[in-house]
Amino acid sequence: MADNKKIDLSNWLLASDIDGTLNDKTRKLVYRNYDMIQRFINEHGGNFTLASGRSPESMRKHFKRLDIADGKAIVLNGAGIYDFAEEKMVWHSPMNEHCIDMVRQSVKKFPTLAFQVITDKAVYLFRPTATARILAVNAQLPIKYYYNFESIPKENWYKVIYTAIPPAIQAVKKFIEKLSDTTENLMLSSVWSYEMVNEDTNKGVAVLKLADILGVDHGKTAAIGDYFNDYEMLKRVALPACCGQAPKGMKEISRFVAGHCNHGAVADLIEYIINNHNIF
Repeated sequence: MADNKKIDLSNWLLASDIDGTLNDKTRKLVYRNYDMIQRFINEHGGNFTLASGRSPESMRKHFKRLDIADGKAIVLNGAGIYDFAEEKMVWHSPMNEHCIDMVRQSVKKFPTLAFQVITDKAVYLFRPTATARILAVNAQLPIKYYYNFESIPKENWYKVIYTAIPPAIQAVKKFIEKLSDTTENLMLSSVWSYEMVNEDTNKGVAVLKLADILGVDHGKTAAIGDYFNDYEMLKRVALPACCGQAPKGMKEISRFVAGHCNHGAVADLIEYIINNHNIF
């Protein structure tokens, strides 16, 4: 690539998913991505962030190793923007009563359904299964167990994750979507997990909120992901991109398709921005 050190990208914001995008399929950071992110920030003045379903604590190690000076990350599928420099949420969108009631109705519909609620203080496990317990540990927050829905505290629900075998997850998905006025806050994160955040909330909304905080025009926003839990983020930014291994539906809405995550998909996108920034 040509020497582009003089190119000023301080008016750009680039958001990246973590697993399968920033990291390779073994969840290891690809060095080429790290190197190009540092160049994007330090040589070109670009703004870079991570956008994930992770809690702030679970995000911390991935965020800090990139040496991101700004210190703000999009957490919990866009339900919050966390500032690691200030150690606080600078913007958040807890679930409203309608969303909580949809969870309540799903419990009545599916008597053995397990789910977890991620809050600002703890993870609430309802009818915990082995899979739900593993996901709860990954949030790196205190875990509390419940077997009666109404006994669960209802303050600051940021995300609900349903866990079940694939056919059951599909049934839950179908039921929840019938109750909802929008599906932009509902997403399959795997074949065995289905996630919900507040209405009018997703990674894409949070990316644009962060752009506003940083003073970045929405026309200079870019994002890259690998699966349908990144779909709404890609739909909202000016330059949507996906990894080479992403499903067809992700590629159809992407303006740029990078290589496989194992080979540095984020680096591919940064190179594309550097070489094509004048067309935006």
